[in-house]
Amino acid sequence: MSAAFPIALMSSAILSGTSLLYATLGELIGERAGIVNLGLEGLMLIGAAAGFAGAAVTANPYLGVAAAALAGVAANGLFSYVVITRHANQLAAGLSLTFFGLGASALIGRPFVGAIVPGLPHLGAFDLLVWLAAPLAIVLWGLLYRTRWGLTLRAVGESPAAAFAAGRRPDRVQYEALAVAGALGGISGAHLSLAVALTWDEGMTAGRGFIAIALVIFAGWNPLWAVIGALVFGGAESLQLQFQARGVDISPFLMNMVPYLLTLLVLTFWGLRGRSAAPAALGRSFFGVE
Repeated sequence: MSAAFPIALMSSAILSGTSLLYATLGELIGERAGIVNLGLEGLMLIGAAAGFAGAAVTANPYLGVAAAALAGVAANGLFSYVVITRHANQLAAGLSLTFFGLGASALIGRPFVGAIVPGLPHLGAFDLLVWLAAPLAIVLWGLLYRTRWGLTLRAVGESPAAAFAAGRRPDRVQYEALAVAGALGGISGAHLSLAVALTWDEGMTAGRGFIAIALVIFAGWNPLWAVIGALVFGGAESLQLQFQARGVDISPFLMNMVPYLLTLLVLTFWGLRGRSAAPAALGRSFFGVE
């Protein structure tokens, strides 16, 4: 293979990994507050549809990204109410959000199937969301580990009862975290439709939301490690495209399996390690605030 292959692979990995990184960072913030959201796939779909629709209507991709972020906040707001205020099971509520996202995104995107919209313009080699992804991870790391809000967020994720006893409102902190997570999940979907695919198609996320959840585990709930994880998984996804583009005689079905097989290997390896950096209260409802 020519010397251009690794350059093309890295460029494709960065582009593919960006949407994964935004989704991963959003899920990470939510999980740090003790909420696991299996509805990330639905959030990304809603963001992809809303972003594409917004860009088509306004002819402005940045307004499309803003619409996707707002749609993500709204959808995650519904999830927040169900799991925080009504104390519903987080896993069941998250799966319900996934199916809701499938239907809602199909409804939003149907009028725009086949539409041509202005994609996110490149600023050099990549679009603005790519350039902002890694700095955002650094900012979130700083917020988590260098601010009072981040300390409170992590305290709620470890022990909401202790945080409540110290005068904090776990429910309020979790609502804030899930609002951030919803916005980032929506932006993730918008990047997929407005920068990667440049089109809208039902189910276009193809399981990336679940890969992003696995990436949170891979990253050890640390935003900086999430950058590396997104590049690794983005590279696995782009590898198949580069091989197919160069006519390499490997079954495309086998190559399509690579990102998901890597996800399973990561989860298996993490389980074999016998320890976890997960927040202690992850997935548990807190009934101390009424």
